Amino acid sequence: MREAPTASAPSPAPGPTRRGFLISATSAGFAMAYTLAEPALAADAANGAAKGAANGAAAGFEPTIWYDIDREGIVTVNIIRAEMGQHVGTALARIVAEELELDWGSVRLRYVDTDPKWGTMVTGGSWSVWQSFPYLSQAGAAGRMALLDEGAKLLRVGRAACTARLGVVSGGGRSISYAEIVRRGQLARSYSAEELKAMPIKPAAERRLIGQPTSAIDIPAKTTGAARYGLDAEVPGMVYARPKLPPTRNGCTVTAIDDSAARAIPGYLKSLVLKDPSGTVPGWVVVCAESFVAASRAADLVKVTWSSSAAASVSEADIQAHGLKLITDKAAGSLVVEDAGVDAAFTAATSTLERDYTTATVLHFQLEPLNALALHKDGRWEIHTGNQWQSLILPTLAKALGVEEKQVLMRTYLIGGGFGRRLNGDYAVPAALAAQALGRPVKLVWTRADDMRFDSPRSPSMQRLRMAFGPVGEVTGMQHHASAGWPTQVMVPTFMPKGKNGAPYDPFAISGADHWYTVGAQRVRAVSNDLANSTFRPGWLRSVGPGWTNWALESFMDEAARAAGVDPLAFRLHLLAGNGQSVGKNGVDKNGVDSAQRQAQVLQRAAAKAGWGSKMPTDTGLGLATSFGQERDMPTWCACVARVRVDRRSGVIKVEQLTVVVDAGTIVHPDGALAQVEGASLWGLSMALHEGTEFVNGQVRDSNLNTYTPLRMRDVPPLEIEFIASTEPPTGLGEPATTVIAPAIANAIFAAVGVRLRHLPMRPADLLAALKTS
Repeated sequence: MREAPTASAPSPAPGPTRRGFLISATSAGFAMAYTLAEPALAADAANGAAKGAANGAAAGFEPTIWYDIDREGIVTVNIIRAEMGQHVGTALARIVAEELELDWGSVRLRYVDTDPKWGTMVTGGSWSVWQSFPYLSQAGAAGRMALLDEGAKLLRVGRAACTARLGVVSGGGRSISYAEIVRRGQLARSYSAEELKAMPIKPAAERRLIGQPTSAIDIPAKTTGAARYGLDAEVPGMVYARPKLPPTRNGCTVTAIDDSAARAIPGYLKSLVLKDPSGTVPGWVVVCAESFVAASRAADLVKVTWSSSAAASVSEADIQAHGLKLITDKAAGSLVVEDAGVDAAFTAATSTLERDYTTATVLHFQLEPLNALALHKDGRWEIHTGNQWQSLILPTLAKALGVEEKQVLMRTYLIGGGFGRRLNGDYAVPAALAAQALGRPVKLVWTRADDMRFDSPRSPSMQRLRMAFGPVGEVTGMQHHASAGWPTQVMVPTFMPKGKNGAPYDPFAISGADHWYTVGAQRVRAVSNDLANSTFRPGWLRSVGPGWTNWALESFMDEAARAAGVDPLAFRLHLLAGNGQSVGKNGVDKNGVDSAQRQAQVLQRAAAKAGWGSKMPTDTGLGLATSFGQERDMPTWCACVARVRVDRRSGVIKVEQLTVVVDAGTIVHPDGALAQVEGASLWGLSMALHEGTEFVNGQVRDSNLNTYTPLRMRDVPPLEIEFIASTEPPTGLGEPATTVIAPAIANAIFAAVGVRLRHLPMRPADLLAALKTS
């Protein structure tokens, strides 16, 4: 029986290998996230195939850097994306296996360490499958062509008579396995970057693996406990540490430290006051011991005195009030969209509508607490941890340690939940500084409470939307103003484009406001909340900006429809005419996609499945919402219809069903895709009704799950999820469904009991208060 696919677990302390060379990441690398890692692919074209040929007879065949085939026919696919429960390795390997014509049982995964040849290593933005599909398909096709060429020679038949299937080349009534070709052949074919980009891939009708059900490769190792997470990392001679966190994220300095009580803890070693040239962890103390239990107990006993910044007195209300002040200042911020005639449209309007929407601070609360192991070995620094954006934190680590980037290597581990928290690799910095100061390997581990206090939360947001109507109710203009903390401004400002007025903006804090609706003259303005940025480090949390922009947009579209006296579905469909801002001829966007019409399609399908327009029981209503991919140019579309029942006495909002329809092009791994949309939908529900904290004296109020209350299993409604059948290229799936749930629920609440909630999360007390004033 053929062995089932397995995932190779990262070793605790692997020695230097071909995939563990020195690192060099520059700011220019950040743009590679949008170029499908072509720099790495180009380098491979020049060197990889020839190197594979030279080593083929002895070690196997490596036609590109993305995979290799050994002498037994085992194909190992190199995965540069972080595995954090979404089974990304299976999806990416499936793409290679499809074009390479593999027997799926021969596929293995290798989660690689950092190396410049990989290009930008980042897992976020729902980019992984979308951006990897072209170059992995072409890489697989290139290997298939090389194997067909050499297989034909070994079979002594014409190349045109040969076919490849299930890891075997057949022709002239004979066949030869890939393994035998690798052992016997002279695999010397190389491809230029131009040849690889032009490499034809199979038409959708000929696919045999993509879109077919399969179990994720990583599941067995996770089930047996063989899978290695950052929390499992160990090296000889290491010590453990726990951070002693300052009162605020920024601006703190240690003025005194007393560890006399901690010295009574067996195994306690030392409390280190970190000196951080990168400015990532100001005012930090790290408590070291021979075990984590000892380090944790000692940390509770160490007394530290800090001088802190003005952030120590900041509250959530302060941040929201500041956001409102910024929104009111018409000169503030960046004009992301600025059509001609916006002010004139509102001046001439027969009527206008204006509404404000807000969202609370949201925490990541990923299952695996933050951790990092750092050591100096063989002349370089090794950082062992799970991370979503290695290319972002490498320069910061180098600065903190006072070394060149090529002297820092990040070892890759599975992640026990990321959700965007580990895009910010700040947690690796104090581990590295502690190891440097102590002169020993240090494994730094956060407790749950430490983790939440050091979180990079989703910022609270303040938004104001306005719409202008003409004499017969037509929409003639629209404005969307949004203020929040900007994670990209704080962590990678070079990533920010400039708006129409020349002011830079964080695309991840405003995406979604630049929608596909045709609304006449449109203005979208993004304003950075500087008080939020200085109080905490804003983070990328699953869906980021669209988590608040789409909440406001789709709630507002419902309010606008009702103000115009039009059914909310019909209102949206009328505006999805395909001639909105920045759309080319015939409504086709820059991807060559009729975006508005495909968004209308998912909206119509979700409404039909959910029984839109049917009579509902008392205090029960249907609400809908729709969105596109993580950014406007991501051709993913999503729609949700929520069925909600409201208890007028208690204020409890019961979600009875969520119907979600998604158009994400070709679905590479159906089970993984379904899990992504299920997870996104349920987190959207959680943030709609349950999740949310607030800042009190510069710190989040909730630091554990006894007071921070995500969605519980008892509150999970039936989910009906459908993917639109498509042969278009696959796109992003991890986040879009997150953004449509809250507005659909809010709109359903209005349909059920006639009250409008404009703040997230929507809790029973909010509903009861709204009912009293309605």
